[in-house]
Amino acid sequence: MAQRHEGRHRQPGRHRAPQTSRRHRLAAATVRRPVLTTAAAVALLGASAAGYAKAGEATGTLTSSGVPSAAVDQTMSEIGSAQRQDDAEHRQSTAAAALKAQADRDAAAKAKAAAAAAAAQQLAAQRQAEAQRAAREAQRQQVLAAAQDDPRSVARMMLADYGWSDGQFSCLNSLWTKESGWQYTATNAGSGAYGIPQSLPASKMGTVASDYRTNPVTQITWGLQYIKASYGTPCSAWAHSQATNWY
Repeated sequence: MAQRHEGRHRQPGRHRAPQTSRRHRLAAATVRRPVLTTAAAVALLGASAAGYAKAGEATGTLTSSGVPSAAVDQTMSEIGSAQRQDDAEHRQSTAAAALKAQADRDAAAKAKAAAAAAAAQQLAAQRQAEAQRAAREAQRQQVLAAAQDDPRSVARMMLADYGWSDGQFSCLNSLWTKESGWQYTATNAGSGAYGIPQSLPASKMGTVASDYRTNPVTQITWGLQYIKASYGTPCSAWAHSQATNWY
């Protein structure tokens, strides 16, 4: 007779509780884990690095220094990005510096050209003024050379040397026409006054030059000096002569 089969069922109440996955256990542990301090975090990172190193030996995902290859790739990517940004900024800075240098050169060249043009213009004006002065002096010498023939022109030309306008010449002409008729050898038989301005005595004109008896220019120079010192202007001297019959 066959033996009675006895089942191998577990006793009542002895059934195994459902297994919890490792991920769920880690999550639960994380929830219950207190917040790490900075020092503890540093220590944990050190321990993790060591753990990574051990794990990497089996998986081949670490570098020779024990750093995860993904982290190395990320770091290298960041370094490359920073380097590219630095290069771009350097290129921009270099381009800006080059533009500024070119602008400075252009400004310097423009200023130099303007200075050269101004200098050339000033030189041209100076040469023109010198030419005009030379022409006036040549004319003056011609007039002086002809002074004996035309003393009036000499006297008229010399008015400006004493600060008088050409309008004073009519008074001077009237005065010396009355005194000597513009004759450089005119002599007053009664007083001894001599020359165009009728200097008394004649030797007073020697303060200008020793040729006062033959040079109308010397006589006119002394006469104008005398009028300037005594009356201020030829018209004042002429007014005095008209009132007193002498000056």
